Amino acid sequence: MQKWEYATVPLMIHATKQILDQWGEDGWELVQVVPGPDGNGLVAYLKRPKGA
Repeated sequence: MQKWEYATVPLMIHATKQILDQWGEDGWELVQVVPGPDGNGLVAYLKRPKGA
């Protein structure tokens, strides 16, 4: 059975692509983007196979 690790990443609107590209280079896959806890900004949820 595949095991996963997860990360939550705050996204800055002016640098969203660069942030996601960097995490993607490190093997992370974007799962979802949701509003931040304070209602401002965005938070990305990412996953990758454990041990990657």
